[in-house]
Amino acid sequence: MKRSQAGWIGGTAAAVLVAAGAITYAVAEDGNSGVEPPAADSADAGFARDMAVHHQQAVEMSYIVRDRTDDTEVRRLAYDVAQTQANQRGMLLGWLTLWALPKVSADGPMTWMDMGGMASGEDGALMPGMATNSDLEKLGKLNGKQAEIFYLQLMTDHHKGGIHMAEGCVERCSVGVEKDLAQGMVDAQESEIQLMADLLKERGAKAR
Repeated sequence: MKRSQAGWIGGTAAAVLVAAGAITYAVAEDGNSGVEPPAADSADAGFARDMAVHHQQAVEMSYIVRDRTDDTEVRRLAYDVAQTQANQRGMLLGWLTLWALPKVSADGPMTWMDMGGMASGEDGALMPGMATNSDLEKLGKLNGKQAEIFYLQLMTDHHKGGIHMAEGCVERCSVGVEKDLAQGMVDAQESEIQLMADLLKERGAKAR
């Protein structure tokens, strides 16, 4: 099995776990079982909000590069990232709806990890690892090998930031299925980082 395929499968499995967790909470609420949803300032809610934003940028970058190169490997990776993270993002936002919690917060990103303000937020980089608006504009102007390299570099940074947040959820979140989702993200994105390192090496480049 190729590493990109493994990452896609890992992400899909995590999404299934999230769906199962959503069903569990819906049943619990209907049955008045006493199960309480997380609080608005909980790690569970904070992770869901922040990772939804983080994932959205990964989807955006992946669709940009698919229009900038004909390379099969990079386009396949971009498709896998876009589909997996769009799916997971929908589940995270669905959880917030299920918990009757707002999808935005006055607290800064990563406050739930006691790391609020770690990213300056300047030029659109709201959390560590996120690309700036300038980066996205540059990616949209590159073509071929240059676009492939820059995308792989940006996505490597993005995955590293995402892994850091997911590890934070594994440590701090209280909803078991959300912790499983976060661990699935860690496993899949670590695999994809290695794949991207190989793809960069093939192109005579490396991560930033």
